[in-house]
Amino acid sequence: MVKRVKQSTKDDGLLFIKNAIERKVISRSEVETLTNINYPLFSFRYFNDVSLRDCVKPKFFINFLNRLRSLSILGWEEIRRSNRHSYGMEPIPQNQIKQIGLLPSFVTREVELHVFRAVGDNRVMVGLQEGKLFHIFFVEAKFGEVFSH
Repeated sequence: MVKRVKQSTKDDGLLFIKNAIERKVISRSEVETLTNINYPLFSFRYFNDVSLRDCVKPKFFINFLNRLRSLSILGWEEIRRSNRHSYGMEPIPQNQIKQIGLLPSFVTREVELHVFRAVGDNRVMVGLQEGKLFHIFFVEAKFGEVFSH
């Protein structure tokens, strides 16, 4: 008897997300073992809304969601090839973050943080990449509020 090996498909990633939502849990091993997923998974678990609290511009949020969607479509390989002022990301020294005291406690001095452009201009989202997962800590609604450019 020949055992058929199921090939990974894009639907496997969607099934993973659906199951995670239903269980309300995603383990690190589940995220890392999904070899067919080559796009970023964005986490807001450690998000601090310090820059967004006073933002009342719906257009900003629409643009931000569209940016996340575009990054997800591009995938990590394309992000790595992209320019930092386009869809790429770049490392950021922690001493350039104005809200450094609001970082999660697991972000120690030696941890390298990264920035993406949040909406296509120079406003940024600051976070940490852990495998396929990108933890978003801050999103800059007003230029210069979170990051010393």
